[in-house]
Amino acid sequence: MQRAAATRPRIRWRTLALPNEHGAWAFLLEPALLGLGVAPSAAGLALVGAGLAALLWQHPLGLALADVGRRKRYPRTLPAFGVAGAYAVLAAAMVAAAFLAGARPAALWPLAAARPVALLQLAYDARNRGRDLRAEVAGTVALGALAAAIVLAAGGAWPPALGLWLVAAARNAPSILYVRARLRLQRGASAARGPALAAHVAGLVVISAAVLLRALPWPTLLPFTLLLVRAAAGMRAGAPVLQAKRVGMLELGYGLVTVAVVVTGAWVGW
Repeated sequence: MQRAAATRPRIRWRTLALPNEHGAWAFLLEPALLGLGVAPSAAGLALVGAGLAALLWQHPLGLALADVGRRKRYPRTLPAFGVAGAYAVLAAAMVAAAFLAGARPAALWPLAAARPVALLQLAYDARNRGRDLRAEVAGTVALGALAAAIVLAAGGAWPPALGLWLVAAARNAPSILYVRARLRLQRGASAARGPALAAHVAGLVVISAAVLLRALPWPTLLPFTLLLVRAAAGMRAGAPVLQAKRVGMLELGYGLVTVAVVVTGAWVGW
């Protein structure tokens, strides 16, 4: 009996329950702060809890589906399904709590619209390709819907809600391209600067259109201009070499600055 217990595979619950990608937390944090900053409410806070549970749900489910795709059953497979089920129940409970706190039904529409994009990322996870560029971009676009849902839950209008979703997507998706390119260039590898810069320009153009349509305050242009400048400077020849962790912390700082400017602009009414 003791020998059987000693040879029984040990389940690493932490690796099942928590994703390894630290950037995923920032991708959730920014839309959460945008939504709650512009339209604070108890319902919005509950939706943030649902978003966190959904983010956590994808990791164990992706692991379990990857095992199924390989037609293998490892010691982690059934526990991973169990952890994913627990997160799914928690997410549903938090959505229910949001409506008990007075969330408007319109809050469900952005979440429903983001679902196909989130499933696309899950499909990559199930094939052990969660770090694929398309998977990461899909994930950040899907999480951006949280900002819109929070605003709508509090009774906000559609233009600013969709505007905040654009802010989250246009901030994070180009940043993924930039960070990847910068880290490759620092290692002496080839990297396409053009797509990263083009994505920043496109983001600035989209945000400019949203400002002209009055879906966003005009100061929103300032951080997006700064992001374009930092991308050009960070990928230039002779740019200082920074550790990956340092680059990530700087990106978190840029994200928080973007959130602060947008939220301040919304409250001041510029």
